[in-house]
Amino acid sequence: MTPSPDSHGLRVRLRQEHPVALDASFECGAGELLALVGPSGSGKTTVLRCIAGLATPRDGEVECGGETWLDAHGGVAVSPQRRRVGLVFQHYALFPHLDALANVATAMSHLPRGERAARARALLAQVNMEGLEGRRPSELSGGQRQRVALARALARDPRALLLDEPFSAVDQLTRRRLRLELAQLRREIRIPMVLVTHDLEEAQLLGDRLSVLHHGRTLQTGGLRDVLRRPASALVARLLDQRNVFTGTVSRHDEEAGTTWLDWAGTEVECALATRFAPGDRVDWVVPESHVVMHRRERPSRGERENPVRGIARDVVVLGGDARVTLDVDGVATPLTFEVSAHVAARNRVAAGAEVGVSLLAEGIHLMAAEVAG
Repeated sequence: MTPSPDSHGLRVRLRQEHPVALDASFECGAGELLALVGPSGSGKTTVLRCIAGLATPRDGEVECGGETWLDAHGGVAVSPQRRRVGLVFQHYALFPHLDALANVATAMSHLPRGERAARARALLAQVNMEGLEGRRPSELSGGQRQRVALARALARDPRALLLDEPFSAVDQLTRRRLRLELAQLRREIRIPMVLVTHDLEEAQLLGDRLSVLHHGRTLQTGGLRDVLRRPASALVARLLDQRNVFTGTVSRHDEEAGTTWLDWAGTEVECALATRFAPGDRVDWVVPESHVVMHRRERPSRGERENPVRGIARDVVVLGGDARVTLDVDGVATPLTFEVSAHVAARNRVAAGAEVGVSLLAEGIHLMAAEVAG
């Protein structure tokens, strides 16, 4: 197998037809956290199990820290015990009859017995469990149990850390605290980390890299910002909860100005130069909600001249201090959505049925090859 560019990182390629279809591949460098996202049933947990050696795909390779853990063609399949993987499950998987200290120490079979207790105490302190070493799982809160599970995963001195929806079983406040603690812990451990999550906010808060999985197939992997700002397809954009995904036709390029122009249901839309598409090509395109700017009645701005669009508000939903506006644009089947502060919406009399003007900022518009029907 070709060595990974990062000899301390993780390289994964998995392929099979049954029992779970897989065509997944990604890399994660030492000290990086890769967020593996996708809908339920997309194969995320199966990928983690294949990395850990708890499942063996029919074809593929897994390499970590310069070691080959799996090479299906070469007949290599290292046992889970020898892979030195730290695995944190959604529901903790702690031994109920053991206290926190003993739960962590059970993962230290590679250390002499006389060193295990001190090492376990140090790890529990590292995850903010100092003073609770003698409590059993039933005497701990959900967040505390997850901290013990994390300490136990680290007790193996792992070459990679795998986290399977680790915060989904705790309340929102505890989840925020655990995310912060994991972010702080990352500064101290220089190993590749793969986080399976349904929570896109969590992926954005913690991830360096993002890998999008759908029906077992990797659709796109890359730096967090690049994948979010430049999805590979309309499907990726929708899986990343981007609502403003539309179809248009390239009308012309202006290479001197660095712009490409689209025909969007009769409206001309300016975006960054994209010469990989020829005039006449149908394309999918996306504009983030952050790049949809509402025109204000009392204080028009120069930005209103940039891709101005008018529509009728289908719905205005106020959530806390923000208002989510769904706008019907003439000739376009998919509504345009954006958010403004609730007081701005009220001041500008934005309500269902009202005519609203917005600008689509060209720098945020991204073009993609059109999806093939069927």
